[in-house]
Amino acid sequence: MPTISDFFGIFITINWSDHLPPHFHAEYGEFEATFTFDGETLDGKLPPKQTKLVSAWAIMHEEELVAEWGLASKNKKLFNIAPLSR
Repeated sequence: MPTISDFFGIFITINWSDHLPPHFHAEYGEFEATFTFDGETLDGKLPPKQTKLVSAWAIMHEEELVAEWGLASKNKKLFNIAPLSR
């Protein structure tokens, strides 16, 4: 899974040719979760603070995530998405 963004110890990845619905993966330490592009948790769990950060990031980058999903579904090279910053 290529990492498309990382911030505050959170790593965001998208699988090539992954299953529907469109989503991305977030990892923080031993925690893992999948999120929709509008920031909703689909599966797994992150600590509450990191969940809020990932959800906010997703909402800010929803259009870019849709574009990434399109590339990933065609096994094309993915681009980096800007991280959250302080």
